[in-house]
Amino acid sequence: MVSWLNDNVLWLIPAAPLLACLWIVVAGQFLRREKAHQPVVLGLIISWLCALYLLFSVVPSTFEHTAEHADEHAAEVKDVHHEERHAAKGGAVTYYVYDWFSVRGGNEQPTTMTEDQARADAGGMHVRVELRADAMSALMLVMVTTVSLLVAIFASGYMHGDPGYPRFFGALSLFVFSMCMLVLASNFLLLFVFWEAVGLCSYLLIGFWFHKPSAAAAAKKAFVVNRIGDFGLILGIFMIWTTFGTLEFSQIFADPTLIAQVAIAQPEIFTTICLLLFIGAVGKSAQFPLHVWLPDAMEGPTPVSALIHAATMVTAGVYLVARCAPLFMHSPFALQIVAGIGAATALIAAITALTQNDLKRVLAYSTVSQLGYMFMSLGAAGADPEHLMQPAVTYAMFHMFTHAFFKAVLFLSAGSVMHAMGDVIDMRRFSGLRTALPITWITFLAGALALAGFPLLSGFWSKDEILAVLHMAAQSKEHGTYYTVILGVALLTALMTAFYTFRAYLLTFHGPEVFPPEAGHHPHDAPPAMAIPLYILAAAALLIGLATGPTHLYGHYLHHTPGMPSAPAHGPDWLMMMLSTILAIGGIAGAHLVYGSHRGAAGVKDNASPLQKFSFNGLYLDELYIALVVKPLRSLAEVCEMFDRMVIDQIVDGVALIPGIVGSILRPIQNGLVQHYAFVMLLGLAAGMVWMLQSLTGSP
Repeated sequence: MVSWLNDNVLWLIPAAPLLACLWIVVAGQFLRREKAHQPVVLGLIISWLCALYLLFSVVPSTFEHTAEHADEHAAEVKDVHHEERHAAKGGAVTYYVYDWFSVRGGNEQPTTMTEDQARADAGGMHVRVELRADAMSALMLVMVTTVSLLVAIFASGYMHGDPGYPRFFGALSLFVFSMCMLVLASNFLLLFVFWEAVGLCSYLLIGFWFHKPSAAAAAKKAFVVNRIGDFGLILGIFMIWTTFGTLEFSQIFADPTLIAQVAIAQPEIFTTICLLLFIGAVGKSAQFPLHVWLPDAMEGPTPVSALIHAATMVTAGVYLVARCAPLFMHSPFALQIVAGIGAATALIAAITALTQNDLKRVLAYSTVSQLGYMFMSLGAAGADPEHLMQPAVTYAMFHMFTHAFFKAVLFLSAGSVMHAMGDVIDMRRFSGLRTALPITWITFLAGALALAGFPLLSGFWSKDEILAVLHMAAQSKEHGTYYTVILGVALLTALMTAFYTFRAYLLTFHGPEVFPPEAGHHPHDAPPAMAIPLYILAAAALLIGLATGPTHLYGHYLHHTPGMPSAPAHGPDWLMMMLSTILAIGGIAGAHLVYGSHRGAAGVKDNASPLQKFSFNGLYLDELYIALVVKPLRSLAEVCEMFDRMVIDQIVDGVALIPGIVGSILRPIQNGLVQHYAFVMLLGLAAGMVWMLQSLTGSP
């Protein structure tokens, strides 16, 4: 059994949710509607157990393999036997599925390929569908499957009675399958395929209630904005192929010497590749200026929001940059751009979250801000890539790991509030829910404390490490000033995070008890199907950072990822820990000072001052994009449509008239009278004879 599981664990992780989706699509009509969640929950349990087995039993067995063996598995294979389908190479375990396609090119002497690559493809492309897992993949899969499973269980209670219940769980399981395949992709092309699949599933789930115009518009906005980032990603992938002659992770990342040689020989191209990959991450992880789609995605069901924000779609961008760390470490300029965009995003989102009245929207802007933190960590390596790349990637991935749990419990708690309040989520319409919703109150508080960075909780450990690596970057002689500014932004954002998080908590759960009419007289707390995931996620938000942060369990495991740069260990940064603690407690105290004694829902006033309106409207970035991008493009489209109707269509219609005109001219001749036809033939014969006689006599 163990041997069979070792051979098949990789494909079981994505296959289980895919089979659940297919079961709902094919056999769902024969099942009771309210049971549609059962195959999805079962499939996610199987994926979760397999991910844990992969984490603890399969991937550790590959740690002794060195990167020098990575190229052996990349050679073109014509006949693959069963024992070759599952192999460990270069610290990664792989499962071969099939050869997708092979294209021979005309580049007979590719200068940047290895000899094996040159002999194999001679400038062409050979792509295999192959699953690949290493330490980074295993950690990601555990996070994705754990949160997805708990969200699915919560959704079975939250979505109960919805007419689209089977459709929701079918799309949810397809979403998890796509994310698992994205993480398990062994090459850039396969990653891009499921990068797009994740975007498609997000479109289906954000617009799940498609009868609502706001939901349909939010789904379209998310889909269109992400296409901008995806265009950059596909260009980056194309440049990787033309530069390295392959798209396989095992071939590109296994030889740091080859990467260094290419970076030295073609620095501009190398930096362009990194920036294009980052553009893809900017779209998917909602970074400035493409962050505007994520807050509007709150129009989807709350479990969808939890899934997107905590474990699936928005984490893909951070994962992409972390996975490509061997490339980024040779482009300090690209890393500095990553840090700058992350800082700008974190600050803009935090400022916007300060005045939002929609509880889910506060959490959405918080996600955007925390993703900015992760990119600040990744970009911190630009000060000294050789020494900072490894801690920068480790701390960014660790914050993504802890963020998944405390953000999931916050969103699901907000969903519980919405469920109890009759789908009302505006904090101006309810207050004092602590007594009526004790389960939701205590779990939301756990998530809020973790997000605020309260000492010893999950967010404290992961956020402080990001501040520590930024502090190290700020001490750089060459780029110290730049990273000092970014560190200042990170500290200011930490203060605002604690403030707006507890503003939302106090407005929702403290003050006099006020319910909206939609909630009825006695709103009920989360039922068991919703309460159990809340309790588990709240416990993780409180304890998982303590278990894996100061013990360095997460970092030590992640360091076994092939291609991960090595660096000397760094001790705790006590200065940053003290500053972070002061800012977290100060932000919480400030929120209590301003909102601790509020007069309930009726006491929350609309934002009146210009600064409050500036914050509430998201710095008017949506309006700016509409004025500078949407309206000009719409006007151009209208001009093109008018030109098409007035010019192109008229030309086409005119050409269509020519046969009719010719026919009208020739129609009198074609009258059906034999004598007329004979007369025309006689004229033709006479003209032919005249021409022949002139030719014979030589006369003109």
